[in-house]
Amino acid sequence: MTTATANATQLKKRSGRAGPLALLLRNHLAGFGLVVLGLVVLTVLVTPWLPLPDPNATALSDRLLPVFSDGHFLGTDQLGRDLLSRILWGTRVSLAVGITATLVAATFGSVIGLLAGYFAGRVDGVLMRGIDMLMAFPYILLALAIVAVLGPGLLNALYAIAIVNIPFFARNVRGVVVTLRNREFVDAARLSGKGNTLILLTEVLPNVLPVIVITMSTTVGWMILETAGLSFLGLGAQPPQADLGSILGEGRRLIINAPHVATIPGLVIFVLVMSINLLGDGVRDALDPRLKAGALLRPAARTQVANEAKTAARGEQRGLLEVKDLHTEFRIGQDIHRAVNGPTFHIEPGECLGIIGESGSGKSVTAMSLLGLVASPPGVIASGQVNYRNENILGVSDDRLRHLRGGELAYIFQDPLSTLHPLFTVGDQLVEAMRAHHPYSYREAWDKAVTLLENVRIPNARERAKVYPHQLSGGMRQRVSIAMALANEPQLLIADEPTTALDVTVQAQILKLLNQLRREQDASLMFITHDFGVVADICDRVAVMYAGELVEVGPVAEVLANPAHPYTQRLIACVPDVNRKQGNLTEIPGLPPKVSDLPVGCKFADRCDRAVERCRQAPIDLEPLTDQRQARCIFAREVL
Repeated sequence: MTTATANATQLKKRSGRAGPLALLLRNHLAGFGLVVLGLVVLTVLVTPWLPLPDPNATALSDRLLPVFSDGHFLGTDQLGRDLLSRILWGTRVSLAVGITATLVAATFGSVIGLLAGYFAGRVDGVLMRGIDMLMAFPYILLALAIVAVLGPGLLNALYAIAIVNIPFFARNVRGVVVTLRNREFVDAARLSGKGNTLILLTEVLPNVLPVIVITMSTTVGWMILETAGLSFLGLGAQPPQADLGSILGEGRRLIINAPHVATIPGLVIFVLVMSINLLGDGVRDALDPRLKAGALLRPAARTQVANEAKTAARGEQRGLLEVKDLHTEFRIGQDIHRAVNGPTFHIEPGECLGIIGESGSGKSVTAMSLLGLVASPPGVIASGQVNYRNENILGVSDDRLRHLRGGELAYIFQDPLSTLHPLFTVGDQLVEAMRAHHPYSYREAWDKAVTLLENVRIPNARERAKVYPHQLSGGMRQRVSIAMALANEPQLLIADEPTTALDVTVQAQILKLLNQLRREQDASLMFITHDFGVVADICDRVAVMYAGELVEVGPVAEVLANPAHPYTQRLIACVPDVNRKQGNLTEIPGLPPKVSDLPVGCKFADRCDRAVERCRQAPIDLEPLTDQRQARCIFAREVL
């Protein structure tokens, strides 16, 4: 197959990522609202061509006929007018007025919100004080006052409803723009020479547009209801024109003698507004970029585990923690992204195992899979075992997993600012972590928290325990995260690139501290990084990961001195060395393979200068080279 043919075939494949309609329909209530609203809209669109009587034609001899009367399916009103015809034509009017009023309010409100949020200062003060004046009046009384000034009529009711809803859009849009106006991409646009108008239209507005659309989708129903209310009071549609509100208003006097005259239009208003509101909730979810990568479902408290991965630990376990043939996938639509593809390794008591590889190689997903932290949906642990003290963690109960998490097994995340709770002091968070596993009193836990902060070298720990995460520097926040991980004296620490965002000096301090505390508490450490320099500093053994597979495992000193896999060789060559005579840094050509379309043979073959046809034909196993070294390469023994 030629390259062009292969590319064409790939383009023809259906994307596994769910589209907007698929995301919308995953919300079943929103799908129901879409179907109901679609039927209503379709019906009113074809109303002019339906064999219906004139909605304004009176026939006093046929007044107040009941439902299912001959020639009048929904009966007639007090003037003998066909109720079905009037409701269908009235629904057309109500929909048109509601949508138009929403568009008017959204346009003016969004412009005000954009200008106020972007320019701030005096512009913001003047515009938002005007909005505050509108919001100072009860909206329905303000709408009544506007109609009273302009005079009864459907068009004036539209103006009134639009005006009283402008503040709703202005407030929402301004709140978003305020958070965007000082973002880096806006500063970059200013530096490129763009003027304020162009920045608003090309940089700010596209980011605010989803908020505007969401607000509109949830406001249309409310607009229809408000218009119906004004018409019900006789201030909206005027005879002979009718909308749902005016039909309901005319029938209220007959609620005892002919209840169908008021009940039916009331039910239509309810169904119409409810379907729009349900659809609006679905539109909100479908436009949320955080939900486009997965299903519109609440993430589970633990990663979904296939039944074949829940089996009891088999055979004698090696080390404190043993991972066997672990497979973790992300199932998005029709695509399966195989992020972790069968790594097998173990960690001895008191040992530090380094997991190293490029970004996207599966390191973090592997680590999170051990404790069931991969988000489900869309993550699924398809097979494998994670054995700790002869117990398969993947098959334990939720209560047992909660006992292990933060207790015997602790996790240090990469970004402490996003993992520490912003509304609680660091001391309170340490107290919570300890009291979740031990029957400490608050005072006992607080004193222990202060001691932990002192152990991680935080100066003036008793006072620092009372501050919030944002009041600490990045290095101090990472020390707090380490203290929290050590709070319950864990047997295994999993550190997921804990020094990536820190400067070199602080990074060295954190590494030294982490290694020292590990030795003092005799804990094992699984350290994830993409820096061989860090591995050389603190790790005993290293496992090199590529495309979700382990390609080389062995003692750090041996791997650094004589790497067996070409990928390991390239990674080591990428480490800057001041003693290296050549002027240019080494880089690895190409990109890692897509985890949704992994090659059959060696995953590194397309980037390897030693690859032969045999490398691509079949999977390459992780072969033992010595008692302590393994490599996934057909040329590995030649290197040794």
